[in-house]
Amino acid sequence: MSAEEPAVPDPPKTSAESTFSFAGAIAGFGSGVTKVAVGHGFDTVKTRLQCAPLGLYKGPWDCLVKTVRNEGPLALYKGAGPPALGWAFIDSLLIGSLHNYRLFLMKHGWTEPLPSSTLGETRLNLSGHALAGLWAGWTSCIIAMPVDSLKVKLQLQYARDPRDWKYKGSIDCMRQILVAQGPLGLYRGFLSMALSRSCFAAMFCSYEVLLRSFRKLELSDGTSSFLAGGLGSFSYWAFALPFDSIKNRILADDLVKPKFSSSPIEMGRRIYAEGGFLHFYRGFWPVVLRAFPVNASAFLVFETILRLVGAEKTSK
Repeated sequence: MSAEEPAVPDPPKTSAESTFSFAGAIAGFGSGVTKVAVGHGFDTVKTRLQCAPLGLYKGPWDCLVKTVRNEGPLALYKGAGPPALGWAFIDSLLIGSLHNYRLFLMKHGWTEPLPSSTLGETRLNLSGHALAGLWAGWTSCIIAMPVDSLKVKLQLQYARDPRDWKYKGSIDCMRQILVAQGPLGLYRGFLSMALSRSCFAAMFCSYEVLLRSFRKLELSDGTSSFLAGGLGSFSYWAFALPFDSIKNRILADDLVKPKFSSSPIEMGRRIYAEGGFLHFYRGFWPVVLRAFPVNASAFLVFETILRLVGAEKTSK
């Protein structure tokens, strides 16, 4: 994933001719656990702002205060059960496929000269990073969609007493979805999820641009990964938040008698009619506050694990 060869000696790695690696999957698993630990509370506030009836919350701070006051601090971690394991596997698939798509694109000529090299070495070009991010985002939808279906429904339970919850936990939530809508119910809103995760093209491309810039400043690999991951995440959410809002509104619909179509176009029109373009960005501040620490930590873990396991380089 590195833009240039690191200053320290390369760790052991597999053959340069390898076209598939499990190293990215291992690194992604670690980054997924990190994301849940650091950011789930912010995500709960964001989801509630996106899906709550108009007027229920005055803003993110009001949502946070009311949630903690009415339901207790652990309410911020409603729905954390599925992501705790699910997001680890989602990031394992996301980052694992990303790493392998990068290797594939390098093998097929999506390269540019490595500026610091005098030996004709190459690295994956920025178009390749964007394309690999796009493909990885789509690939990760396989797991991300059912996990998000459970997470959103659990996050939107407002009662303080668990005995009053509609869903007693992630297993019960899944059971109710399967009874009401069948297996495809876990994938309701899939197109909006795919549109949202297409924006990983912007994130991973901007991450690479930032990574190269920080390394020119002679920052360490860890510091460069941390800063580039945190800042690069803003480009993802700038494009993805409208689609994320559409997806969450679809997932918040009634299981037995859905009121709305799962079409992202129809839900987009409904959201726009309610409050104009800015209505797509409800939950913006929790996203901004969450994005940097969550993704900075996750990318640091990701890059560190890649180095430790001796992953194939995307510059050689």
